[in-house]
Amino acid sequence: MTHIAFAAKRHWGYPERWIQIWSPLLTISPGYIEQHETYIAWMDEQPAGFCAISKQGERASIEHLWVLPDYMGNGIGAALFQHMLTRCKELGARVLEIESDPNAQGFYERMGAKKAGEVVGEVDGQPRVLPLLEIKI
Repeated sequence: MTHIAFAAKRHWGYPERWIQIWSPLLTISPGYIEQHETYIAWMDEQPAGFCAISKQGERASIEHLWVLPDYMGNGIGAALFQHMLTRCKELGARVLEIESDPNAQGFYERMGAKKAGEVVGEVDGQPRVLPLLEIKI
């Protein structure tokens, strides 16, 4: 899964220094999987994407949703997203929150999410604004 996360993030052309800064966030450990619902999508008998969610009260959030670049555009991300929505509903969540990479905002909006705000930060001294999206379940 870590390989998928790194490959998908690199797909967007971020500087390698940023990828290294994000390394702790992109690395998926066995302990992480034990603490978060995590699902893998398979294509051609190999992992092609994965997602992970967390839930607190009536709010759930996407922690990860990554697809290998070779499989982007084949419906894997949409299938993982729909699976997460189903699981969130089963878990009693009413809202799914997504702190999105700017490159993924359009995908989430096509899935029905609406912009609810922004998360302002920086990476390597560069300002970075991430869209905060929500979808009602």
